Amino acid sequence: MPRIAARRRVTRIDLVGSARRTEDHLAAEEPLEIRVGGRSLAVTMRTPGHDVELAAGFLVSEGVVSAADHVVAARYCAGATDEGLNTYNVLDVSLRAGVAPPDPSLERHFTTTSACGVCGKTSIDSVRTRSRWTVAEDDLVVAPELLVTFPERLREQQVVFDQTGGLHAAGLFDGRTGALLVLREDIGRHNAVDKVVGWALGRGLLPLRGTVLMVSGRSSFELTQKAIMAGIPFLASVSAPSSLAADLAHDSGLTLVGFLRGTSMVVYAGDERVGPSSGSGAGAGTADAGSGAAHADPAAQRVTA
Repeated sequence: MPRIAARRRVTRIDLVGSARRTEDHLAAEEPLEIRVGGRSLAVTMRTPGHDVELAAGFLVSEGVVSAADHVVAARYCAGATDEGLNTYNVLDVSLRAGVAPPDPSLERHFTTTSACGVCGKTSIDSVRTRSRWTVAEDDLVVAPELLVTFPERLREQQVVFDQTGGLHAAGLFDGRTGALLVLREDIGRHNAVDKVVGWALGRGLLPLRGTVLMVSGRSSFELTQKAIMAGIPFLASVSAPSSLAADLAHDSGLTLVGFLRGTSMVVYAGDERVGPSSGSGAGAGTADAGSGAAHADPAAQRVTA
């Protein structure tokens, strides 16, 4: 059972009532060391669960893998403690023969925080040259009436957030039908996105043409990069993007929407993909939306490679 939430005794204080001791649930946060072929690549703080997807999505965003058969195995490493116990916090990924291992320059010998993710990417040109696909040619157009339903539908599926109030979410929607294809939660926004991309990689769905990536919080440069590297043409968030995220979206042909709340939104790049109502069903079905196992859904098959 993934350690996605922890219980802790707390003191609740109300100025119009008395203080009382009670129990609360906190979102779990633990380090995950990602290794490739036994060599340490990165350490990130994450909420345990869907770790293989997280590692796979991270490798997609770094330009290491792009197809399901590029990853042949992923296993937790024993011996992570002095007692030789398996903490399930060290994951070693094996690549298919012929798949180039990560460039040593990608190695990050520090722990990235759940707040910022793997930081340090400042060159838009480096992202453009490393991406295997272009999103500029994607002909997706999303009706505003459909788009405004995504935040609430994302929130409705956040099972662990309901317990803890402390997790971000990333959801992948079919941009034409509105079907929620997958949702992942994590204490880090970047990790939630990596888990979504890793889910898609494992099902052979990359590039994710015709999809919308909906995230809680703000859209950073890194999240925009991850969308582009997965072939996602449309990124939306309930908060503001950063200036570099908007620059990258504009230069890469990605549609970037922020402040998607209620019946309004702000389009920062690619406004040609926000079009008139198409008559799409706003209440389309859900695939693998929760934190549990994946469910087969015909909507996933409509994502064209």
